[in-house]
Amino acid sequence: MTHLIHLVRHGEVENPDKVVYASLPGFGLSSRGQEQAYLASCQLASRPLTRVITSPLERASATADTIAEKHGQKPIVDERLTEWSLAERWAGIAWEELTNRFPGELEAYLAMPDQILFAAETLATLSARMSTAISEQAFGQSNGEIAIVSHQDPIQAARLSLSGKPLDQLHIEKPGHASIITLSPDAAIPWREIEYWEPPQGSQFPPTATTSS
Repeated sequence: MTHLIHLVRHGEVENPDKVVYASLPGFGLSSRGQEQAYLASCQLASRPLTRVITSPLERASATADTIAEKHGQKPIVDERLTEWSLAERWAGIAWEELTNRFPGELEAYLAMPDQILFAAETLATLSARMSTAISEQAFGQSNGEIAIVSHQDPIQAARLSLSGKPLDQLHIEKPGHASIITLSPDAAIPWREIEYWEPPQGSQFPPTATTSS
């Protein structure tokens, strides 16, 4: 089994209109996001990474490319690491317009993300999808460490699930852009968070309890 898992959120995205980009094309890393991805790659440069696995979305794959390059690797794409499909119904709409366009939905997302009824994919389903993908990648490797590059809510859902914490804590201490959450095997949970790192952050958006996307 893999010795350590590093969960990495993608760097900041170029999004001047502050829309929900979900899986829309054309949303790559901003200049700050590229710098954040580089700093994350430096943070992981000395780790014995045997694989870098990424979401298929551009912002994640660009971050993964930067990390993998320092290890002479190409990232492996795993479709299960993609964004929470909840965002698809809001795609292309400015965050500040969501309350008018979808009354009550943003409020429900912030207040009780584990009980949302309007999403095609529940938070529990997202958590299971991510946890399964991560566990399969981890147990498929006999030694070394792996980096998993994905998105804020998917990473947070997996972080909670793998460490035995309730999903209603989704908005508590969410990972920043290009942050790294390091998990170690633990017989009881089955993974224990042993380290958190993040590069300097820019302005956080959307205006939620912490952030999303």
